[in-house]
Amino acid sequence: MNRTSTLHQTRLRIIVTGIVQGVGFRPFVHRLATRHLLNGYVLNATGNVVIEVEGSEAAAQAFLAALRAEAPPASRIEKVDTEKLPPAGYSSFTIRQSEEVAPENVFVSPDLAICDDCRRELLDPRDRRYRYPFINCTNCGPRFSIIEHMPYDRPRTTMRVFPMCPDCLAEYSDPASRRYHAQPNACPVCGPRLWLEDSNHETIPSQDPVRDVGALLQEGKIVAIKGLGGFHIACDATNEKAVTVLRARKLREEKPLAIMCKDLAQVRTLCHVTNEEEQLLTSSASPILLLPKRKDHNVAESVAPNNNSLGVLLPYTPLHLLLMEEVGFPLVMTSGNLTDDPIATDNEDARQRLLKIVDRFLMHNRDIHAASEDSVLRGGNGILFMVRRSRGYAPSGLRLPISVLPTLGCGGELKNAVCLANGDYAFIGEHIGDLENELALERFERSIARLCEQLLIEPEIIAYDPHPEYLATKYALTRAGDVSQGVRLVGVQHHRAHIAACMGENGLEKPVIGVALDGLGYGDGGKWWGFEFFEGGYANLEHLGTSRPIAMPGAAKAIRQPWRMALAFGHDALGDRLFDLARPWESEVKAESAEMVHQMLHKGINSPLASSCGRLFDAVASLLNVRHSCSFEGQAAMELEALALKGKSEEPYPFLLEKPASGVFELDFRPLIEAILADIASGTQACDVARRFHSTVAEAVIAGCLFISENTGLTKVALSGGCLQNTLLLPLLREGLAQNGFEVFTHKETPPNDGCISFGQVLMANAG
Repeated sequence: MNRTSTLHQTRLRIIVTGIVQGVGFRPFVHRLATRHLLNGYVLNATGNVVIEVEGSEAAAQAFLAALRAEAPPASRIEKVDTEKLPPAGYSSFTIRQSEEVAPENVFVSPDLAICDDCRRELLDPRDRRYRYPFINCTNCGPRFSIIEHMPYDRPRTTMRVFPMCPDCLAEYSDPASRRYHAQPNACPVCGPRLWLEDSNHETIPSQDPVRDVGALLQEGKIVAIKGLGGFHIACDATNEKAVTVLRARKLREEKPLAIMCKDLAQVRTLCHVTNEEEQLLTSSASPILLLPKRKDHNVAESVAPNNNSLGVLLPYTPLHLLLMEEVGFPLVMTSGNLTDDPIATDNEDARQRLLKIVDRFLMHNRDIHAASEDSVLRGGNGILFMVRRSRGYAPSGLRLPISVLPTLGCGGELKNAVCLANGDYAFIGEHIGDLENELALERFERSIARLCEQLLIEPEIIAYDPHPEYLATKYALTRAGDVSQGVRLVGVQHHRAHIAACMGENGLEKPVIGVALDGLGYGDGGKWWGFEFFEGGYANLEHLGTSRPIAMPGAAKAIRQPWRMALAFGHDALGDRLFDLARPWESEVKAESAEMVHQMLHKGINSPLASSCGRLFDAVASLLNVRHSCSFEGQAAMELEALALKGKSEEPYPFLLEKPASGVFELDFRPLIEAILADIASGTQACDVARRFHSTVAEAVIAGCLFISENTGLTKVALSGGCLQNTLLLPLLREGLAQNGFEVFTHKETPPNDGCISFGQVLMANAG
């Protein structure tokens, strides 16, 4: 262009922040600029996309409007910054090489489920990628699991070891192709490959490993399958013997196993599913959904024993899709690990740790940089919430209601996931699980190091749970040496972190009433908390209410053995009169064990006091003969909920709210327990007792909130804690609180359980 022609030109420099790398954003911008007759360029910077456009003012403004409105489906634009510059005289629109610049935040795309276009090609015999299990494009495929550094380019991923063939390179270099700069782009000629191994790690000759694995599964075999973010263990979900063998080998006694269905039609034959849930199952996140079972389903009972739900997902990678096309029936698709261990991701690690569980291994040679288990969501009674936030969601950024310094939230002991935050955004990493052994601790430390590297965040604050025995806490305290370099260590009480997390994801800044209904957490003064009421904001959540503390005979044993809590709550309500009553709930408890607990309660031996909602649920589950011993966390409460959903009576039992002249109020459930014991003695149906119990907990929470509101004028309520995974209790609370004039806030983007703790820690550590 000559000088005269530039006089009426507009030049804009545009910086787009968000998930805009690895999702086809640059070719989209190229097409958009060409359509609007604009010249300039687009490039990937370290944490965003930089665009310059030059042309008429009208064309530039139309381009800006379309930039958001027509963005690729896998992208997520957080911010668009625009600056007007003098014309530069660009003669065309080009896509430039990436630049490394230091942004405030880097957004890493989560892994994406296979798109419809790739699905069609995968199953088309005429396509050169027919049945190729690693097919992908800019709209789908691995992202977070393969990215080592940003900006997102192939040399910075685990795909760097696979040079593209001429055909793939031509697609990769063509802005008109949907594989333009698709970093995992590959085909059977140049990309990753599959193979089958036996238990001796010998390769089994196979023309089609997927077909052969399908035959093995039809025979009732158990197979380890390397997937997107780690290994799965698979078997025929309709084969009772195969599922029972898998449970025995995996040391997973009763906890439900997830199943993969071929398609939505198959899901509908097994479960009740809403339109919203179907959309979620087929979304790019493709999570596991916990759905109500149909009575006529054909899944083996041992997949989800004593449970009215099934955890269901659809094939989200081309490998899974091929496998499900091969077998046709639902498959157990559970994490590749021994119970309580982290998921296996590395081939050699899987060979060692899964050897005694599986009969065969389906391997591939694309390395997994970031482990990522399947995400889990739960629906029911018109609600939908996270249970586990991982693949498909991690590490998407969450916008913060307050600006923060570079901060690491270490999380808690159970359902751990770490959080890194800076400025206006927080990034929660993949689900790590329970930090109960060295393997889990190593995965936790690797997750922190990897996220810091990917997100370019070096923490100035490290927030942690004050519980002295948590491995995450011990890790934080080992960073004390960083204090001399200006790093601050901040302890954040467990349940306050819960409330802050709920507030944060709902964008709340002003004070609220916070209610934490949880299992157990380390409270102020070393007390054990789990049924707590707060008032305030991030800088100060004042503890205003609790439930009457009850002894936990045997301490940690009382968590695994709910019958101990039944005796403890019964003894608190009736004293020694309890032992003069018929106690049918002790039918599975040895007489000498019950007598021992009686003595512990009577003398106060090894029976720490706890105000725990979870232990209250455990006690009632045992009183109703639902569950006396648990093999996984929350089992008794889950089965009590399933029983309550069959009940009809919703009349609450009595309880007391002790209002002190000053200090913390207490909810006293002795009248509740006494009434339940009376109903049991009179032969009232257990399902009605269970439903009335749920109504009582809801009424008690409402009473506590009303008491706080009378004294503070607050009408916003933030609900959090593991007990809010209950699909009967949560709607009762939301509806009951709303009817009493409260505005209710619950979790949407993070789980209500301890998976949200690290996010809440970040917010509170920056508000003090």
